Amino acid sequence: MDAHEAGSAVRHGPGEEPHDAPAADVPPPAPRTETEPETEPAADPVVARGGVAALSLRYQIAAALALAVVAITVCVHVAMVFLHVAPSNTVTKQHGQAIDDWIYPEFEQNWKLFAPNPLQQNIAVQARASVATADGRIRTTRWYDLSAEDGRAIDGNPLPSHTQQNALRRAWDFFVATHDAENRPVGLRGALSESYLRRTVELRLERADAAGDGGVVERVQVRSRTTNVRPPKWSDEQVSDRPTYRVLPWWRVPEARAEDGAR
Repeated sequence: MDAHEAGSAVRHGPGEEPHDAPAADVPPPAPRTETEPETEPAADPVVARGGVAALSLRYQIAAALALAVVAITVCVHVAMVFLHVAPSNTVTKQHGQAIDDWIYPEFEQNWKLFAPNPLQQNIAVQARASVATADGRIRTTRWYDLSAEDGRAIDGNPLPSHTQQNALRRAWDFFVATHDAENRPVGLRGALSESYLRRTVELRLERADAAGDGGVVERVQVRSRTTNVRPPKWSDEQVSDRPTYRVLPWWRVPEARAEDGAR
């Protein structure tokens, strides 16, 4: 007994753990079968598709065609506007009618590229109406300053609409460009400009309730009031400050439209 303990101390030394101590009981690994793979194969990543790619082939083709049509239309419009405002050239001489048909009256511009001509006059468009009242009388309204109404609508508005700024002004400019000094139409667009201006004025008078209760607007008349912009104080230029008027003849309102306004 003593000899066995002494022998153990000699082999391991005092205060040291014996190296040949039995290991802790660990269960042996399960035997691997031949059919079990060593590692699981990595799963294929799932690619999420969204937007146009998620559509079927038929809808992808339809979306591509729609996008192509929009892109072509935008390019044609930009090219037409550029040719309209550009100086006279071979293209505008050969295809001027097609360009005018595309531009007028909705997209007309009042300046020429590379040669801007700022206005030096204030032009106000005014209108009045001849109204048939409910008791059978005919009365003439006062002159409504439509340009002043537009000015008040956009005054202080950081983002005024295109209609408030340009609809009435472009209608008048379109009429002046297609009529002579006697207000007679020049060219084929004269009737179109007259109808465009008359309809614009009718809508504005209807909005102002010019007919009143039970009244019907039978005729409308338009005029312009032009005043020169005063030159700066340092300029020696002398201009008249008296306004000039251009008065158009009375235009009859179609009966169907007058009845709609009365209702």
